[in-house]
Amino acid sequence: MHFIHTTIAAALIAASCATLAAEPAPNGITLPEGYKDWRVIASSQRTDNNTMRVILGNDKAIEAARSGNTNPWPDGSIMAKLVWKNSTLDKWAQAIVPGDFVHAEFMVKDSKKYAATGGWGFARWLGKEQKPYGKDANFSQECFGCHQPVKDRDWVFTHPAQMP
Repeated sequence: MHFIHTTIAAALIAASCATLAAEPAPNGITLPEGYKDWRVIASSQRTDNNTMRVILGNDKAIEAARSGNTNPWPDGSIMAKLVWKNSTLDKWAQAIVPGDFVHAEFMVKDSKKYAATGGWGFARWLGKEQKPYGKDANFSQECFGCHQPVKDRDWVFTHPAQMP
């Protein structure tokens, strides 16, 4: 009997600690499964809002970045931008390290489905809770508007890091 109660308790603890799936963005894009295991395309830092970013890519995006096939990026490419507030180490203030997690942004390349936004679908999830950003599907126009300065680069700010 003790074994049964222990097994049930362990199952309940595991279930309560499980990460719940995030709700889809208002435009229907879902948080890509396994994105935290994607490989790095680049990193960036914004001095205007004191954030650091790591840009990850699915296999299609990594292949395009490494081969220089990024203008345009191929359909099926997905990029994730993970954003943290800048922080420093107490004993070494010269090092900027990730602080509080801000949000995860995604660009999904499908030139037909997202023709109205340059061939890219945009989505964002806020905080560690991964709450979808935007009141309705039109939030992606805000993203697309921000990307106007890089329309000649297939709407992408990221410069893939060069590898030796």
